[in-house]
This record gives sequence, C-alpha cells and structure tokens, in this order.
Amino acid sequence: MRNMIKTSVLGVAFLVACVPLFAHHGNAVYTNKPITMKGTVTQWIWTNPHTFLKFDSKDDKGNVQHWIGEWNAPSTLVNFGFTPKTFKPGDEVTVTLGGMAKDGTLVGRVRSVELADGTVMTEDEKFGKAPDSH
Repeated sequence: MRNMIKTSVLGVAFLVACVPLFAHHGNAVYTNKPITMKGTVTQWIWTNPHTFLKFDSKDDKGNVQHWIGEWNAPSTLVNFGFTPKTFKPGDEVTVTLGGMAKDGTLVGRVRSVELADGTVMTEDEKFGKAPDSH
C-alpha cells in the first residue's frame, strides 16, 4: 500500500512538472494565413530559445518594411542543415511565413526561406519545394 501511495504521489508530481512544458507559447498571436515575400536579410540571430531572421521587404507601394521571422531553436534547426552562417546580411531571399502577428506588427513564424540559388531552407518536408508567391 505504501508503494502504491508513493507511486501515485510521484505520478502526480511528474504531471504537475510537465504542465509548464505544454504551457509554452504557441502560435495564437499569429494569423493562420500564410504570406510569402521577397526580401533582403538584415540579420540572422542564432540564439535560444528561438532563432530570428530579420529582413527588409517592400510593400505594394514600394515602402521598405522591416520584418522579423521567428523560427525554432538552433538545436532543432541543425537537424535540417541550418547553421549560424546559413543567412548573411545582404542575402536575397523569399520568405514564407505561416502567418503574421494579429496586432499588425511585422513579425511572423517562418515556414521556409528560399535562397537566391533556389535552395529552400525548411524543417517541414511538406514545404520542401519553393512555395508559390501569394
């Protein structure tokens, strides 16, 4: 009986400890409408818990917009061929975001980035070819 109580207490403690893992933010702050745009890399931030691709893109009126694309942690991206040197300032890219911030901020979750040579950098096989522009 004593072992059963210990096991139950440990099980509950384990579940309580796991709750913060599931509470990590999701994509709720982003729209669910993919957007693709051409731009120029200004910075590639290789840091935990997320990497960030900063790039400039022009809107329909030709005004330069400064975007930030949020991506996964370096420990995840290395499995898909990414390195701290994957993107350099001045690189011409086509970025596909899964959506942008609902508040209109020029921030979004990156799905894929097509390099000037046609290479598509992604961690999602279903986006492993150059996406159509929207």
